[in-house]
Formats: sequence, C-alpha cells, structure tokens
Amino acid sequence: MYRIKTFNKISPVGLNRFNPERYAVSDSETNEDGILVRSAKLLDYPLPESLLAIARAGVGVNNIPIDRCSEAGIAVFSTPGANANAVKELVLCAMLMGSRDVDGAIRWVRSQVEAGVDVTTVVEKGKSAYAGPELYKKTLGVIGLGAIGALVANIALSLGMDVYGYDPYLSVDAALRLDRHIHVVKDINELYKRADYVTIHIHFTDKTRHIIDAKAIAAMKRGVRFINLARGEIVDDDAMLAALDTGWVAAYITDFPTNRLVQAPHVVAMPHLGASTPESEQNCAVMAVDELTDYLENGNIRNSVNLPSVSLERSGIMRMCIIHRNVPAMLANITALLSQDGVNVENMSNKSRGDYAYTLVDLGARVEQAVIEDVKCLANVIRVRVIE
Repeated sequence: MYRIKTFNKISPVGLNRFNPERYAVSDSETNEDGILVRSAKLLDYPLPESLLAIARAGVGVNNIPIDRCSEAGIAVFSTPGANANAVKELVLCAMLMGSRDVDGAIRWVRSQVEAGVDVTTVVEKGKSAYAGPELYKKTLGVIGLGAIGALVANIALSLGMDVYGYDPYLSVDAALRLDRHIHVVKDINELYKRADYVTIHIHFTDKTRHIIDAKAIAAMKRGVRFINLARGEIVDDDAMLAALDTGWVAAYITDFPTNRLVQAPHVVAMPHLGASTPESEQNCAVMAVDELTDYLENGNIRNSVNLPSVSLERSGIMRMCIIHRNVPAMLANITALLSQDGVNVENMSNKSRGDYAYTLVDLGARVEQAVIEDVKCLANVIRVRVIE
C-alpha cells in the first residue's frame, strides 16, 4: 500500500484516479511515499526517508526544496501545459484591460452611481478618459515559448497581431506548436524594440529573478504595455514603477499584487488568477496523479524538474530503479556488479540531467537483497528501488 499525503485542496477528479486498493490518500498520512501539493510551502518540511516523489499540481515549483529532494533521491514532478489554456485566456484579458483601462472605467461608473449622479447623463463625456488602442495590427512580444507562450502567440495571430517570440531553450516539440507566421528571434532586444505589448512566460529561478529590470525596460518601446502572469519576482518592481511614472511603460498588468503595485497608477493587479479555473485544476490534478503513480508503480519519470525523463516498457521479472550522480563509468559499474552476481539484464535505459542521472534496469530473475545492497553501496549511487 502506497501512502500519499496531500497538501492544499486537490481536485477529486485527480484523486479518484488512485486505486483505493493500492493507495492510502489523505492530508494526515505519515511516512508517506508520495506528496501531492499545489502552492503550500514545503521548503522547511522535514522529508521522511520513505518519501519517493513529490508531484506539484501546477508548474511553478519554488515552494519545493528541489536541491534537498535531489540529494535525497526524491523525484519532483510538475504539470506543464495542464493550465496553459486558462493562462492563455487571462493573457488576452490582460492585454485588453491594459489597452482600454476597463478596470478604471468600471470603477468610474460605480463612483458616479455612489455619488448620486444619474450615470446615463455622464457616460458619453466621461468615457474619453478610458479610451485606448486596439490590439489589431499591433505587435506582441512573447518571452518564453513553452506550453503557455505558444498558445498565446498563436491566438494573438488570429487577432490580427504581429507576433515576435523569444526563447533560448526552445525545444523541438515547442517549435512545432508555433504557427509559421510567428517571428522567433535569437536576440531579446529585437523583440523589445518592436513590441507594443510584452508578455512573459518563464519559470522563476535565481537566474530569472528581476530579469525584467531597468535595463530591459529601457530597451523596450516607449508606451509598451507589459503583462506578467508568470511570477512576481521576475520583474523588478522598483524599475517597473519608475517606468510607469515616466510613461515609458503605459500599463503593467500582473497576477502578483503587492501593496505598492496596487496603489500605483496604470497598474492592473489580480490575485493570481492565471490557473484559477475548474478545468485547469482538474487537468493539473489528473496529470500530477498520473505522473506520481507511473513513477511509484513502474519507475517511469515524466515531467520531472530535477531528474531526467526516462520511460521504459516493463520487461523481465524485476525492475531496478537507480538514482545516481552523473559521473563517468556508472553504467559500467552497475552492469558489472549485476553480471558478477549472475543476473541477466533484459532491458535498460539511462539518461542524465545536470548533476544527476537515472537508470532503469529490467532483470530476468528476482535478485537477492544482498545484490540490491551491493548496488546501493556503489560510489555515487543516491537511491535504489526495486519494483516487482
């Protein structure tokens, strides 16, 4: 029986995918094999020795201690693309609100009513203060062309916009999702100098902290409208507020409000609504559960943020799952040790990611515990698990 501990409220559409005969799932599990989490902070959470994997029902994983997990041989999963459509739709809303000050216009109408004015007598005169440009034939710059960025770029084309995209880590799969009319540039400054609107869709890491700073903003067109539904820390608030004061940035629409931003003019701040749809929450939960169960039951890794993707059809009698450091001769050492003990390797797959690597070995016979212990004792092996 696998024990799964939940943090936050996880959609029952996802939780119902757990086989109750094989899984105990609740927020009170101890010595858990797996964790399901959304936004709860696990940075100081004491990771039990039994813990094999953490699945984040969402994309951002800055609430999870990735380094600690990697050193302990714990796989961390996210759900890229599961909430992409929800965020895409909010980006469209953000562009419109940044253009035509819909938020300010609505508040003005309400203020007239609250002041006792017959609003029908003042709308024609008052509306001019909230006019703004159309999106049609304007240029959109999309930073980050992953699951969300690609959807945003493609739909902007259907609105009649000219679209420039930038992503130094653009994968083949992501490139294939892009409409051929999107201009993919290698220099982000090419995007900055052309875009009337800029939207950013990248992960928050130490390297991307304040990547939108005073220098980046200065490279943009005067009057640019900037949309940040990725993470608040990606944008330097001091630089953004200064640019808003001078009019260099016409509007800043963000899903990560702070007291300073909320009180500043030309800022539209929302309470992290990007993935707040029932469809998105269901998609994320289903994807997270499927990733977690496939890893626990089969050792397969899909969409891990700290370990390589390795998936192998089951063959043989027993499967050995080995997390180890990415150093030379590890495969040779593992296979040599197994052959020394007379164990036949039916199939094998190995991949690396940064400092870590993962090896799946399907064996033709059950091995004694002593053999498993020998593999565990190999230098640079972090964790060994056997699945029958």
